[in-house]
Amino acid sequence: MNEKDMSRRDFLKIVGISTATATTATLAGCGPKGAGNNETGAGTVPVGKMDYRTNPKTGERVSLLGYGCMRWPTLPAPEKGGNVIDQDAVNELIDYAMAHGVNYYDTSPVYVQGWSERSTGLALKRHPRDKFFVATKLSNFSNYTRENSIAMYRRSFEELQVDYIDYYLLHSIGNGGIETFRKRYIENGMIDYLMEERKAGRIRNLGFSFHGTKDVFDEVLAMHDRVHWDFVQIQLNYLDWRYASGNNVNADYLYAELEKRHIPAVIMEPLLGGRLSKVPEHIVARLKQRLPELSVASWAFRFAGTPAGVLTVLSGMTYLEHLQDNLKTYSPLKPVTAEEHEFLQQTADLMKQYPTIPCNDCKYCMPCPYGIDIPGVLVHYNKCVNEGNLPTTSGDPDYRRARRAFLVGYDRSVPRLRQASHCIGCRQCVEHCPQAIDIPAELHRIDDYVEGLKQNTL
Repeated sequence: MNEKDMSRRDFLKIVGISTATATTATLAGCGPKGAGNNETGAGTVPVGKMDYRTNPKTGERVSLLGYGCMRWPTLPAPEKGGNVIDQDAVNELIDYAMAHGVNYYDTSPVYVQGWSERSTGLALKRHPRDKFFVATKLSNFSNYTRENSIAMYRRSFEELQVDYIDYYLLHSIGNGGIETFRKRYIENGMIDYLMEERKAGRIRNLGFSFHGTKDVFDEVLAMHDRVHWDFVQIQLNYLDWRYASGNNVNADYLYAELEKRHIPAVIMEPLLGGRLSKVPEHIVARLKQRLPELSVASWAFRFAGTPAGVLTVLSGMTYLEHLQDNLKTYSPLKPVTAEEHEFLQQTADLMKQYPTIPCNDCKYCMPCPYGIDIPGVLVHYNKCVNEGNLPTTSGDPDYRRARRAFLVGYDRSVPRLRQASHCIGCRQCVEHCPQAIDIPAELHRIDDYVEGLKQNTL
């Protein structure tokens, strides 16, 4: 099933779109201000044009663009008490999003070093409760006891300053396999507890987010007859549609299984942690040749928002420029046509030729007990792959320039005491990685490569 290829006819059937050519959006370009941000489409951000999808259970109209609260702006240094989030910046972002029709906000007790729920709650509290939907999760990754799980659940209400949660998720099921799922949610009675909370109205919609293998997804989805999953959050983008990395399952299969059961899909990682906006230059040229007025990122968001069974598409928008570009894409959405879908699958085929590491910069692997900036190392490596700064031998025509770009950029991006050379292979990070990356192996490989560059021995 992971290897299946979907025809144009199959795609049309699933997403419910016509073969007519999509109308070209009239957006212009605006230079980036946020670090790491690619160009965005410029022009006025529409007001009152947001696309909405209807929750089939509640009839609620949910904005197609949802705000992922995993990447809130942070302070240069923690405040007294430990807070690391720039609350003024968060308030401004949420105010702007609300004014432009975004009403779905997704957080977790573990996001942004444990401060995301509180920060999100503070910002949302300034708006009427009936104007937004808040989603959070049971992120009981390390302590599966019933007592700890219930305490985490109750603490979310306090941090978010709400008396009901609109969308509540079992967080990242699949990591650790089916036995871990059973320990986190079945053997401790938490599934039954949360179902009772839903019946009492303190949870309005109950679902789960998924990273893992097909057998886990199938078994948990088979519980639908008893649990009645109200929604499921899956990783979907034009690369993962057929080329999911590691142990993850292709998105075409995940989406089709949800559609069979009429379960709404919430989409995460439409940009793969930004990787689909930071693509190799020839991929940028390919997309720009097709629609020069649109941003590279907008292709990924149009793809993710097109299937009719998608309720909302989450984006972790750290900077206003990210938010504005995504608002333009979904205000309103111009769905990808079947021909554009085929074009994006061909683009995915080309991208698979590049040896990037499937790190989405989610930071679930952090903190490292030895102080390594794991995402920083992997993101720098991928950046150099995409920019052509990964020389393989000293005989490469551009070896000296690429070598300098890699090494100087590495030291600027990651302090030396936090670089890959300090990894001892404890593997504490591996079980937390949603993409199933063998992190110690990749760090050791990168460190060997760096040493080769330093010694000019490649």
